[in-house]
Amino acid sequence: MKIFIQAEKLSAYVTELRARDKTIGFTPTMGALHHGHMSLIHRAKSENDISICSIFVNPTQFNEQSDLEKYPRTLAEDISLLIENNNDILFWPTVQEMYPQDLNTEIELDLDGLDKLMEGAFRPGHFAGVAQVVKRLLDISNPHRLYMGQKDFQQFSIVSKMIKDLEINVENVSCDIIREESGLAMSSRNRRLDPDIKKRASILSETLSQAKENVSSMQPSEITKWAMNNMTIPDFKPEYFTIADGYNLQAIESFENHDFVVACTAVWAGEVRLIDNMILKSPKLT
Repeated sequence: MKIFIQAEKLSAYVTELRARDKTIGFTPTMGALHHGHMSLIHRAKSENDISICSIFVNPTQFNEQSDLEKYPRTLAEDISLLIENNNDILFWPTVQEMYPQDLNTEIELDLDGLDKLMEGAFRPGHFAGVAQVVKRLLDISNPHRLYMGQKDFQQFSIVSKMIKDLEINVENVSCDIIREESGLAMSSRNRRLDPDIKKRASILSETLSQAKENVSSMQPSEITKWAMNNMTIPDFKPEYFTIADGYNLQAIESFENHDFVVACTAVWAGEVRLIDNMILKSPKLT
């Protein structure tokens, strides 16, 4: 596996690869890699000639400095895992490399309110930082396909809109959530969970699954109220449980006239904030 630290050198190498008609799949991460990330790498490998993975803990998307400082950093383990899973290229830049003083990396983007609800309501400015770093990474890696996990459903929706509005020539590919045996969605943050709390964190996926079962018998407001109560157990504090239109992320009042519906939630499990989601209604393919 080749490792690049300098953006200019990676861009030059990608230009060579493209000149040889190689297709490139790109997976952006913040490290502390797990099997969920590897599922994205495997998808990128299966659909492209070259797989590039980036590891960069992006400071512009953290609302709390303490959260940035606590974010797990396990570079040696990450490199071993990437090699084991046959990733081709690792991009591991510094903050200075990503955001050089002589380059304006901020972007002007109207997200039509996608960034104001759910995660955006609790983490103001978060998605501006996400859009900024993904745009910068796409400029550097110039891939044919971008691979992102469904676990961050709102993030995927916002990046998709950015790609469309800025006319970036890349396909954004959503990959299924990978779950632990308990049902807990795999996340780098899971490493920080108290063992006892982690055992009970399956309450998120269990609640989402039950919500899906209740689609035909309950209204969204009823399911939402039940879900918030169901997840309010010792050590757990739900921030939101939203049943939304899968296209515009607006909360819905009825399941009728919506062919794509997703339930999204964020819950404090002890001192760790977890997010999860589940598709309640999938759009019918025509």
